[in-house]
Amino acid sequence: MLIKIANSPEEINFNGEGIALVTLAGKQICIIRNGDNYYACSATCPHASGDLAKGYIDVLGNIVCPVHQYKFNLKNGRHTGGEPYFLKTYQVQNQKDGIFLII
Repeated sequence: MLIKIANSPEEINFNGEGIALVTLAGKQICIIRNGDNYYACSATCPHASGDLAKGYIDVLGNIVCPVHQYKFNLKNGRHTGGEPYFLKTYQVQNQKDGIFLII
């Protein structure tokens, strides 16, 4: 399902870390801006249920949970330390007529 989340990136309320929290289809989702790229993932860390909207993006572009500093690759959701934790990720499309999320 394709869901429009904004008409433009400027409409998204990103925090200083480039993370915005939205609720779509009853799900809390983080929208992430990292340079010119946009990503989306579950707002809940799969390790200890930390609030990823309060985390940050490291220099390699991973989202870091504020609870135990677990890092997840935003492209595939894998835990970067190799443990079997997987973060639900979503595809983001930045089109002429808006920003869309595929759920």
